[in-house]
Amino acid sequence: MRLRFGFLPMIAVLISTAASAHHSPAMFDSQKTLTLKGTVRQFQWSNPHCYIQLVVTNDSGVAQEWSLEMGAPVYLYNLGWRPSTLKPDDVLTATVVPLRSGAPGGLVMTIETADGRKFGGAPP
Repeated sequence: MRLRFGFLPMIAVLISTAASAHHSPAMFDSQKTLTLKGTVRQFQWSNPHCYIQLVVTNDSGVAQEWSLEMGAPVYLYNLGWRPSTLKPDDVLTATVVPLRSGAPGGLVMTIETADGRKFGGAPP
C-alpha cells in the first residue's frame, strides 16, 4: 500500500513537467517579430491551440504557406475572436514571433484584417 502512494507524487511531477513543456514558447524567437501579409488558406479553431494557415508571397513572387499558432479558443473568444472571424481567401496582416528554426511559422501577436479589424492572438 505504501509503495503505491509513493508513486503518486512522482506521477504528478511527470505530468506537470510534460504539460509545461507542451506550453513552452522555446520554439519561438522572442527577440524578433515579422510582419506578414497574405491570404488565409485555413483558420483552425481547435484545442489546445488555434492556427491560421497563411499563404504569403515573398519578394521573388514565390508563395509560401506559414503555420501561425495562436492561443486556445477560450482565450481567443475573450479577445473577440469567433470560429467565423477568418475565412479562406481573407487577406490579412499578421505580426508574429517567428520559429527559431527558420521554418515558415510563428506565434501570432496581432492580426489586422483587410477591413481594419484588429485582434490579438497570443497570451500575454
